[in-house]
Amino acid sequence: MTSNNRQFNLSRRNSLKLVAGAIGTGILAAGAGADLAAPEPAIAQNDSTPDAALQKLIDGNKRFVDSKRQNPNQDFGRLTEVAKSQKPFAAILGCADSRFPSEIIFDQGLGDLFVCRVAGNVVTSEETGSLEFGTLVLGAKVLVVVGHKRCGAVDATIKGAQVPGQIGSLLDAIRPAVESSKDQAGDKLENACKANVRLQANKLKASPVISKLIAENKLKVVGGYYDLDTGTVTIIPE
Repeated sequence: MTSNNRQFNLSRRNSLKLVAGAIGTGILAAGAGADLAAPEPAIAQNDSTPDAALQKLIDGNKRFVDSKRQNPNQDFGRLTEVAKSQKPFAAILGCADSRFPSEIIFDQGLGDLFVCRVAGNVVTSEETGSLEFGTLVLGAKVLVVVGHKRCGAVDATIKGAQVPGQIGSLLDAIRPAVESSKDQAGDKLENACKANVRLQANKLKASPVISKLIAENKLKVVGGYYDLDTGTVTIIPE
């Protein structure tokens, strides 16, 4: 074989190696792309204890108050991760007031919280059913009823406001809390707001579904009070 033929064969073999390498690289890249396009189902994040889940909320609120929010689980990757399934670690019953969205004040993101909001954070059959679903089916480990400072619904109840439409049903649900707190010392509105949180939390605890989860140590139900001026959520003693 001449030197020219040997050089030709060597060049041909090198070219084939380059082509094979490029094909292999393309296959690997395609595989990686497929993983990104079709991510694994959301990893269960609610396999902790109720106490740990509550602490996670408390820690998140502290970050919010200290202006050190991490804004977790809020990117497009998280969006695709939880698109097909959800495992929220906490459930929230909060007031519909526009000034405290739960994901912001607790520094959480997509798929972290199962949230129900209604004026006066009152418990209705629909709210109860939703929260039974969020805890029993989805597996939230802590359920927090969050009231807030200067709640308009509670204030209207204290003042005996005459309201149109179905607004009166909200005041009716709050009225027992106003009555139970009217003789307490201190700020009448704040006392009533906190009493209302306890009242609504106790209504949820009376649910056979929720009470069973509590008895099995699978769920904790607590009340919280949000300060509109500071951003702090304080856990209310039972």
